[in-house]
Amino acid sequence: MEISLLVSIICVGVGATLIMDLWALFLKKAFEIPSLNYCLVGRWLAHMPNGRFAHQGIGKSEPKFLECHVGWVAHYAIGVAFAAALIAITSPTWLQEPTIIPSIIFGLATVAVPFFLMQPSFGLGVAASKTPNPNQARLRSLMAHASFGVGLYIAALIFSDILPTHA
Repeated sequence: MEISLLVSIICVGVGATLIMDLWALFLKKAFEIPSLNYCLVGRWLAHMPNGRFAHQGIGKSEPKFLECHVGWVAHYAIGVAFAAALIAITSPTWLQEPTIIPSIIFGLATVAVPFFLMQPSFGLGVAASKTPNPNQARLRSLMAHASFGVGLYIAALIFSDILPTHA
């Protein structure tokens, strides 16, 4: 992979994740809707080297050193990985002329990761089935990942004129 393509992927992934976080901040400030605690993502990841991949309740699991840092870095790294996957699916030329439909569809598809991997591993059940209000949790996840999809599009638009072309 050429370095300019890698830089483009990183910019789009970080930009899209930032837009997702800004959406979460808006929901928190305007409607008092809490967002995901990325410290718990870090806790989950920090337990993995010890062979613990699933928890009865991640919030009750032993806190780990620097879990918040690990969680936030992982959040942005996952955003970059998802951007790379979208670009691999659509082709690097999408970066020069981004379209919104593929990015929103892809953003919504990424909700499979929390639904089928993270939430069950956190002790929340498949698609938050063990939470007090599963449908509300599912809707919030879908909204977050839709905002990530919009973010992919916006970030690609912003960077399409700045970064080198990828034919």
